[in-house]
Amino acid sequence: MLKILIAEDDSTIASLMEDILVEYGYEVCGIASTVAEAVALARTHRPDLAVIDLRLANNGLGTEIAAQLGELGHLGVLYITGASQAILTATNGHARLAKPFRDTELVRSLEIVTELLSSGLASPPFPRGFHLLPVAAAPSSLGWSG
Repeated sequence: MLKILIAEDDSTIASLMEDILVEYGYEVCGIASTVAEAVALARTHRPDLAVIDLRLANNGLGTEIAAQLGELGHLGVLYITGASQAILTATNGHARLAKPFRDTELVRSLEIVTELLSSGLASPPFPRGFHLLPVAAAPSSLGWSG
């Protein structure tokens, strides 16, 4: 059974996600509404996966969670966000799923992230609103060579 951390400041959405994930056989190790709560829960429970809202309570950004938890190693990160223009890359996590979503879309998204962790590959079908996070482009040289 995979352990999942939920970082979501809307308690209704967080509770709904917890219900869905438990129904599909996941263990939810905790729900956090702030970056600090999420980091503390993750360090205590060492989850396999994290479902993270991009914007959290106290003006927190979900990307701060992933950045602080890099030390945990193999943590699969799925962002759940209504911000369709959010600029995220693979340095922030693995994938993004747009709100609103269906329960099957959430579960399939987590299956894909789990597959990425174990094999480095992501097999379709991809849910509606799901996007793999792209690898960040290397900075380009501005100098002329001749």
